[in-house]
Amino acid sequence: MIVVTGAAGFIGSCLVAGLNERGRYDLILVDHLEGDADPKRKNLSNKRYQRYYDKAEFLKLIRRDQFDFDVECALHMGACSSTTLQDAGYFEKNNFEYSCLVAQWAMKNEMRLIYASSAATYGNGELGYSDDEAMIPKLKPLNLYGQSKQKFDEWVLSNNFQNRVAGLKFFNVFGPNEYHKDDMRSVVSKAYDRVVAEGKIALFKSYKPDYKDGEQKRDFIYVKDVVEAVLFFMDRPSTNGIFNLGTGQAQTWNELAGALFAAVGKKPCIEYIEMPEILRGRYQYFTQAEMSKLRQAGYIKPFTPLREAVKDYCRYLSTKQCW
Repeated sequence: MIVVTGAAGFIGSCLVAGLNERGRYDLILVDHLEGDADPKRKNLSNKRYQRYYDKAEFLKLIRRDQFDFDVECALHMGACSSTTLQDAGYFEKNNFEYSCLVAQWAMKNEMRLIYASSAATYGNGELGYSDDEAMIPKLKPLNLYGQSKQKFDEWVLSNNFQNRVAGLKFFNVFGPNEYHKDDMRSVVSKAYDRVVAEGKIALFKSYKPDYKDGEQKRDFIYVKDVVEAVLFFMDRPSTNGIFNLGTGQAQTWNELAGALFAAVGKKPCIEYIEMPEILRGRYQYFTQAEMSKLRQAGYIKPFTPLREAVKDYCRYLSTKQCW
């Protein structure tokens, strides 16, 4: 069996889709859904799996060591990914403590564990974007979300689990199944309807003289490439450590906007708007994953070019379908 936490969320549900495409239906899904109206339910509507557990029930079972399935691998994607939420206690419980419990359960039962870390751990990038494990304790995230991911990475290292698990620092992931994320959706998702209807997109202004408006750079990676990389680690239980997962190529928000306009056949028209005050001191102006460690581990597949990825994503957005 394979356990997927955060299974109704963005990356989690895409992993379920990827596993289903492999013919894997022996899946135990874990998440928390707020009643029948929870928009995340849509992400599971077309999936095949053996059982679903609410997160609270799942945690109760693993705390008591009463989980009665033979699990070969746990894909731990469950976390709050908000970069603006200011509830430190929630991040501590939902991101850090939850991850510790899953990791302890996996280590005790000698199962494969792959977990989601984040490029948010790199903060403003002053120390670069190396996934060398000696650098991890030196990183200074800019927000509570990044701090929660950083704290768990450090916990993994302090317990010497890095040789028994695979942690993946996701960079700017976008793609289908993020519909429920509201303000945390990718710019492609948030802007699609307006670009189609009005031919316009809004991007944040720059507040640093080294970057013109829209020229801030991020390492954008398509969620289907993320799924391929996660499954690579699932197939290779002896390949362990903490790895970056981006493309290794930073591109501007203007380039991302251009890819969206091209995908829908519109002439680019970009408006630059003020960035909310809460973000200005915590905004990453540049991210670019160093990818040599992942390549040296044997992952050789190319990443989907930005324009091709955005075009594929727009097929889902145009029909409002999940992967």
